[in-house]
Amino acid sequence: MTLSLQLYSMRECTNQLDLLGQLTAMGISSVEGYGGVYDDPTAYRAAMEANGITMPSGHMGLHEIEHDFDGTIAITKTLGMNRVYAPYLEERDRPTTAQGYEDLAHRLNAAAKKFAEHGISFGWHNHDFEFFALPDGSIPMDILLDKAPDIKWEADLAWVVRGGCDPIDYIAKYGSRISAIHVKDIAPEGENVDQDGWSDLGAGTLDWTAFLSACRVQSDDLIYALEHDKPSDPVGYASRSAAVFKTLWEASNV
Repeated sequence: MTLSLQLYSMRECTNQLDLLGQLTAMGISSVEGYGGVYDDPTAYRAAMEANGITMPSGHMGLHEIEHDFDGTIAITKTLGMNRVYAPYLEERDRPTTAQGYEDLAHRLNAAAKKFAEHGISFGWHNHDFEFFALPDGSIPMDILLDKAPDIKWEADLAWVVRGGCDPIDYIAKYGSRISAIHVKDIAPEGENVDQDGWSDLGAGTLDWTAFLSACRVQSDDLIYALEHDKPSDPVGYASRSAAVFKTLWEASNV
């Protein structure tokens, strides 16, 4: 098990390099990258090493992967990643039919094969839209995983819930494809509106003990990346959530 922190959660921190020095005291020794920290990967790698931090995984846009794979792989290798996930599609770019998602799956699978040549796994990170049924009743997430057999899945379980599906069902169905989990919580209805309805881990409504138990049945080699899409207190969020994760991890050992 690797406990990590998705750095997108910390994007409001003024000095991203100084932030790395605060993480080990929280019990966090790994981070997950995103575009905001890729400008100078050599300097960032040096700052990580100075603070005992590694970056085993990161998000890379599908457009960048397809149009500048050499640049993408250079960043990936410089930062030491071995797992890469395409994280999102803008609404204007999302397919609206099953065939459209099958075409997307083929693009993802092609990317996975290119990364595999470098010893790096590649997968998809979900939001909620992948779980909204298409006009023919099919679920986009199922199409992506079924039609792209070489990709892994970074399962953002809170977004699965917001998409109207049951994370436990999806962990059981596609557990062999999951290589990372995004760990975040949904605030009670009407709370934390300024934080888009998200909350610190353990302060929300999701049964993370059950989720972690289900994940542990599937694999002992998952990255668990803490994430909050819009924390009002990023550093406090990370510290509190890392502490709660340890308690949940112990409780999930069934």
